[in-house]
Amino acid sequence: MSKNHGLAHRLYTGEISYDFIKNAKRWYIVSAVIVAICVLGVAVRGLNLSIDFTGGSEFVVPTQVTATTADDYREAVQGMGLPDLGEIKTNTVGDSQVRIQVRALTAEEINHVTEALAAKAGVPSQQVTNNLIGASWGQQITQKGLIALVVFLVLVSLMIWAYFRNWKMSAAAIIALLHDLVLTVGVYALLQFAFTLATLIGMLTILGYSLYDTVVVFDKVRENTRDITKQKRTFAAASNLAINQVLMRSINTTIIGVLPVAALLMAGVFVLGTGPLKDLGLALFVGMIAGAYSSLFLAAPIYVQMREREPELVAHRRRIERSSTTAAAEDETSTTGEHEASAPLLAAAHTVVDPAMFGSVDGSTLPRHQPQRSTRADRKKDGR
Repeated sequence: MSKNHGLAHRLYTGEISYDFIKNAKRWYIVSAVIVAICVLGVAVRGLNLSIDFTGGSEFVVPTQVTATTADDYREAVQGMGLPDLGEIKTNTVGDSQVRIQVRALTAEEINHVTEALAAKAGVPSQQVTNNLIGASWGQQITQKGLIALVVFLVLVSLMIWAYFRNWKMSAAAIIALLHDLVLTVGVYALLQFAFTLATLIGMLTILGYSLYDTVVVFDKVRENTRDITKQKRTFAAASNLAINQVLMRSINTTIIGVLPVAALLMAGVFVLGTGPLKDLGLALFVGMIAGAYSSLFLAAPIYVQMREREPELVAHRRRIERSSTTAAAEDETSTTGEHEASAPLLAAAHTVVDPAMFGSVDGSTLPRHQPQRSTRADRKKDGR
């Protein structure tokens, strides 16, 4: 009957399962290697910070927007031969303007770019506006972003503690969130995608998504481990069943969330080539996958291993182990007793019968050996 059930049902009932807790060390090593690569990428290659953080020059050109406007103006600026331009960001504003962002330019370079853009658009140079974005503004944005991150982590810790009444869940969730942050930042460093304000917004967004996935797993763990000392299974076994029960839900939720984000990322990379869709899409794509992974393979096992060290749960686990050992010994004793009881029967079954005890063998008559009887005369002679 069970073969007709789907994978989700078989995971939920425990008919099949993956031991997340037993294999936790393997996934800790995998995560540590990934985090090390990301940290190395940030240290060696660094982040490709946009002018929002480093400062730069911005030009706004009035022009009739078409499907190729952004690409056309990007190529026009690249063709000017200015040194060390780095990434040139172009995006359209409505249907009548295009915005170009480059590194901080000198006054002479600004005049040169302004005249070239005006000629490209066919308008007077006075209609091309330019703004200088200072690096100090980017530093303020960075500081506010870090403050928002710290406040978010503190509020998350308090919320999880208040909801589950367990600080260990808060600690495990924060470790998973930090893992997701480092991984996402590392991918930006390795791929050299521009780190913009849209990226910062995307990273704050994925923290909420990762937290939601972690809370779902923790809620099922709490449900399965309620009054665990009265159950006939260990805390780790009950928690592992909980993780398997939400596994399909987590996978389905991640797939549904990642598909539209992947479409946005593809549009930003291959269609637009630059802009907020590209910057936001990568952060969401990497963060959502990392959040689903860390909830199942990091947050839950870390929490379970922290709880398994509690004296009450240690004693409970030992009782379960003793019960299992006693039951195994009783089964072995019962099996041995059955073999001993059947031994006489087996011996009797294998006893060799003397053919002489019977009258014939294979139908032939054999002489019978009977004791000879003494006659009355013989008995008188013997005085009996």
